[in-house]
Amino acid sequence: MSMPHRIVFANEKGGTGKSTTAVHVAVALAYQGARVAALDLDTRQATLFRYCENRAATQARRDVKLPGPVFDTCHGDTIEALEEEAARIGEDADFIVFDTPGRDDPFARHVAASADTLVTPMNDSFVDFDLIGQVDAESFKVRKLSFYSELIWEARIKRSRVQIEQERREMDWVVVRNRTGYTDARNQRRIDEALTELSKRVGFRAVQGLSERVIYRELFPSGLTLLDKGHLGELGTSHLVARQELRNLLQNLRLPMPSENQGRDVALPSTEPATVAA
Repeated sequence: MSMPHRIVFANEKGGTGKSTTAVHVAVALAYQGARVAALDLDTRQATLFRYCENRAATQARRDVKLPGPVFDTCHGDTIEALEEEAARIGEDADFIVFDTPGRDDPFARHVAASADTLVTPMNDSFVDFDLIGQVDAESFKVRKLSFYSELIWEARIKRSRVQIEQERREMDWVVVRNRTGYTDARNQRRIDEALTELSKRVGFRAVQGLSERVIYRELFPSGLTLLDKGHLGELGTSHLVARQELRNLLQNLRLPMPSENQGRDVALPSTEPATVAA
């Protein structure tokens, strides 16, 4: 039996939209017919778990079926227990999504190093950039790699030595730039240049993510996402723009769909059904 494709959302800094992005990607994959599992490693805040829990409650309350992942939190206290939990929840899954805490954590390091697709959301600021690299205060040129970049670089080297033996593909590291609209043009240009320079050193891809929008916070209590057309009421232009951002992000993640779904577009649902079918 092939192993599920591991998508790990990891960033040792909080407030980058990690859980929101993880939930929307998990639900989007479920909408495309993929079997998705999600494991929340942040047992203290458990944002992804709570989001999915709210989604399940909305399904029961409205008597509808909403595509989404099988989900849980990590209950063990060892790496072995974590892997057992991942194997259990991802047994029949095509994808398993891990959401990690916004701090240094041994479980987060482990799943980041074992990711097939590692997604590192960041806000467009040098405060967030400092997680992956340090820049010169005058020129804004990359001065050195951060500890986190070195960790992922070493993990990718180790993985390349055994990936054929374990039948795993090479790790794809994607830095997702969230909230880009809240930075001025000069700062954005400097970050563009720094990311381009650093990406050549450590081999990640930088892509556009999700803008800061109130609707993401408003949807959390119901567990709904931007994909749940027919359940969100009247949406404005900004929400349609947000859907396009999500569509672009999904395309740029380049996730391998199961063979029976090959060739299907990653666009969001294009109709307005009265209810959402499974």
